Amino acid sequence: MRQLTAHITDMTGGRSRLRGVGIALPATVDAGGIVSAWPNRPWWTGLDLRALLRDLFPATGARFGDDGDLAAVAEAAAAGVRDAVYVGVGTGIGGGIVSGGRSLPGPDRGSCELGHVVVDRSGPLCTCGRRGCLQAEASGPAVLRAAARTLGREVTYDELVRGRAAGAPWACAALDHAAAVLATALVGAAELVRPELLVVGGGFAAGLPGFVTGVADRVAELARPGHPTPPVRPAALGALSSLHGAVLAARGLA
Repeated sequence: MRQLTAHITDMTGGRSRLRGVGIALPATVDAGGIVSAWPNRPWWTGLDLRALLRDLFPATGARFGDDGDLAAVAEAAAAGVRDAVYVGVGTGIGGGIVSGGRSLPGPDRGSCELGHVVVDRSGPLCTCGRRGCLQAEASGPAVLRAAARTLGREVTYDELVRGRAAGAPWACAALDHAAAVLATALVGAAELVRPELLVVGGGFAAGLPGFVTGVADRVAELARPGHPTPPVRPAALGALSSLHGAVLAARGLA
C-alpha cells in the first residue's frame, strides 16, 4: 500500500492534486474497517484498512469497497438503471446487487458474495472451504481445470479461446457448464430482488466471444410462466467495471 502511495505521489508530482481516493478490493472488510478475510492475501487478515488509508491519505481520506459491489454500481449507472445484478468472471467470481440505486446489503454489512452462492453441494472444493460455490464451478481457473480434465493436460486461456472458436468439444463443454451454473446463480438472485438487468463482466468473460450470449440463453431457459427473466448484457465497462466503481466511491456516489 505504501508503494502505491509513493506511485501516486510520483504521478501527481508531489502536489496536492488529489480530490478523492477510491479503492476496489476483493476482500471481506468488517464494519470496523478490519480485513476479516482475503484468501489470495491472507497476510492482510486483521489489518485495520480504514486506519491505514486515513494515515496514507490524510488530506482527502479514502473510500473503499468490495470490487464486485463497486462494479455493480458502475454498471447500473452506465446502463441507466436503478436495479441490477452484476457478476464478474475472472480469477475468481465477484458480484454485486444494486437496488433502488444503492448497493446491497448496504454500508457496514459486508458485501454481496455471489461467487460463494452454492450451486452444487457435491461440487469442487472452493478456496473458502465449502464445496460447490459458483466460484469453484465457473471462475476462469475452474473452467481451465475442467477443460484440462477432459484433455488430460493443462490448458491455457488462449488455447481455450481458440478451442471455443474452433468448436472443440472439450472447450465447448467446459464453457457450457460455466454458463449454465452462472445462469443458475443469476436467476436465483433475480428471484429475490427482481432487477431490471443482469450484467456479466470480468476479464475472463470479456475475452470469450459469445460467452455472455450463452449465459443469456440459459437464463432465458429458466424463466417461469408469467415471470420473464431480466435481460442479460455484457459489462458496458469491460474488465474495468470495479475501477469505474472506485471512482464513483471517491466522488461519494457509491
